Amino acid sequence: MSLNDKALVWLHGELKTPPFSLEARLEAGYLLRQLQQGMKLAMPQSRTMPNVGRRCHELRINDESSTWRIVYRADADAIVILEVFEKKTNTTPKHIIKLCKDRIRRYDSEISQT
Repeated sequence: MSLNDKALVWLHGELKTPPFSLEARLEAGYLLRQLQQGMKLAMPQSRTMPNVGRRCHELRINDESSTWRIVYRADADAIVILEVFEKKTNTTPKHIIKLCKDRIRRYDSEISQT
Protein backbone atom coordinates (compact mmCIF):
# COMPACT_ATOMS: atom_id res chain seq x y z
CA MET A 1 0.00 0.00 0.00
CA SER A 2 1.30 3.43 -0.98
CA LEU A 3 1.16 6.47 1.26
CA ASN A 4 -1.11 8.07 -1.35
CA ASP A 5 -3.68 5.27 -1.19
CA LYS A 6 -7.00 5.95 0.47
CA ALA A 7 -7.80 4.06 3.66
CA LEU A 8 -10.62 1.53 3.76
CA VAL A 9 -13.02 2.40 6.58
CA TRP A 10 -15.35 -0.52 7.34
CA LEU A 11 -18.55 0.66 9.01
CA HIS A 12 -20.22 -2.68 8.41
CA GLY A 13 -19.73 -5.98 6.64
CA GLU A 14 -16.82 -8.18 5.68
CA LEU A 15 -15.61 -10.28 2.78
CA LYS A 16 -15.16 -13.87 3.90
CA THR A 17 -15.19 -17.22 2.21
CA PRO A 18 -17.89 -18.46 2.80
CA PRO A 19 -20.35 -16.89 2.10
CA PHE A 20 -18.36 -15.32 -0.77
CA SER A 21 -16.67 -17.82 -3.06
CA LEU A 22 -12.90 -17.44 -3.24
CA GLU A 23 -13.22 -15.92 -6.73
CA ALA A 24 -15.83 -13.38 -5.62
CA ARG A 25 -13.75 -12.41 -2.57
CA LEU A 26 -10.69 -11.88 -4.78
CA GLU A 27 -12.71 -9.80 -7.25
CA ALA A 28 -14.10 -7.64 -4.45
CA GLY A 29 -10.62 -7.16 -3.00
CA TYR A 30 -9.23 -6.22 -6.41
CA LEU A 31 -11.98 -3.64 -7.01
CA LEU A 32 -11.58 -2.14 -3.53
CA ARG A 33 -7.83 -1.87 -4.14
CA GLN A 34 -8.49 0.04 -7.37
CA LEU A 35 -10.73 2.44 -5.45
CA GLN A 36 -8.02 2.93 -2.82
CA GLN A 37 -5.62 3.91 -5.59
CA GLY A 38 -8.01 6.60 -6.79
CA MET A 39 -9.49 4.85 -9.81
CA LYS A 40 -13.05 5.70 -10.73
CA LEU A 41 -15.06 2.57 -11.48
CA ALA A 42 -18.17 2.50 -13.65
CA MET A 43 -20.69 -0.05 -14.89
CA PRO A 44 -20.67 -2.98 -14.81
CA GLN A 45 -18.39 -3.07 -11.73
CA SER A 46 -19.85 -0.05 -9.94
CA ARG A 47 -22.89 2.18 -10.16
CA THR A 48 -23.76 5.41 -8.43
CA MET A 49 -26.29 5.44 -5.60
CA PRO A 50 -27.50 9.03 -5.25
CA ASN A 51 -30.48 7.76 -3.23
CA VAL A 52 -27.97 6.88 -0.47
CA GLY A 53 -25.92 10.07 -0.67
CA ARG A 54 -23.33 12.11 -2.53
CA ARG A 55 -20.28 10.12 -3.71
CA CYS A 56 -22.06 6.86 -2.84
CA HIS A 57 -21.81 3.82 -5.08
CA GLU A 58 -22.24 0.08 -5.03
CA LEU A 59 -19.74 -2.50 -6.19
CA ARG A 60 -21.43 -5.31 -8.08
CA ILE A 61 -19.95 -8.76 -7.48
CA ASN A 62 -21.45 -11.74 -9.28
CA ASP A 63 -20.74 -14.98 -7.47
CA GLU A 64 -21.39 -18.61 -8.39
CA SER A 65 -24.95 -18.61 -7.10
CA SER A 66 -25.37 -15.14 -5.58
CA THR A 67 -25.07 -11.50 -6.41
CA TRP A 68 -23.28 -9.35 -3.82
CA ARG A 69 -23.27 -5.60 -3.34
CA ILE A 70 -20.79 -3.48 -1.43
CA VAL A 71 -22.19 -0.01 -0.77
CA TYR A 72 -19.44 2.57 -0.32
CA ARG A 73 -18.72 6.27 -0.32
CA ALA A 74 -15.62 7.65 -1.99
CA ASP A 75 -14.22 10.39 0.26
CA ALA A 76 -11.09 12.39 -0.48
CA ASP A 77 -9.07 10.40 2.06
CA ALA A 78 -10.96 7.12 2.40
CA ILE A 79 -13.30 4.56 0.89
CA VAL A 80 -16.05 4.18 3.49
CA ILE A 81 -17.75 0.77 3.39
CA LEU A 82 -21.36 1.19 4.44
CA GLU A 83 -22.84 -2.26 3.83
CA VAL A 84 -22.15 -5.64 2.26
CA PHE A 85 -25.20 -7.66 1.32
CA GLU A 86 -26.54 -10.36 -0.95
CA LYS A 87 -28.85 -8.82 -3.53
CA LYS A 88 -31.92 -10.92 -4.25
CA THR A 89 -34.13 -8.47 -6.16
CA ASN A 90 -33.67 -5.89 -8.92
CA THR A 91 -33.98 -2.99 -6.49
CA THR A 92 -31.96 -2.24 -3.40
CA PRO A 93 -34.14 -2.87 -0.33
CA LYS A 94 -35.33 0.29 1.41
CA HIS A 95 -33.99 -0.90 4.77
CA ILE A 96 -30.48 -1.17 3.25
CA ILE A 97 -30.69 2.39 1.93
CA LYS A 98 -31.87 3.64 5.32
CA LEU A 99 -29.07 1.75 7.13
CA CYS A 100 -26.48 3.27 4.80
CA LYS A 101 -27.84 6.79 5.28
CA ASP A 102 -27.80 6.33 9.06
CA ARG A 103 -24.22 5.03 8.99
CA ILE A 104 -23.08 8.00 6.88
CA ARG A 105 -24.78 10.41 9.27
CA ARG A 106 -23.11 8.81 12.33
CA TYR A 107 -19.72 8.58 10.61
CA ASP A 108 -19.79 12.22 9.50
CA SER A 109 -20.85 13.30 12.99
CA GLU A 110 -17.97 11.37 14.60
CA ILE A 111 -15.44 12.68 12.09
CA SER A 112 -16.52 16.29 12.63
CA GLN A 113 -16.02 15.91 16.40
CA THR A 114 -12.37 14.88 16.07
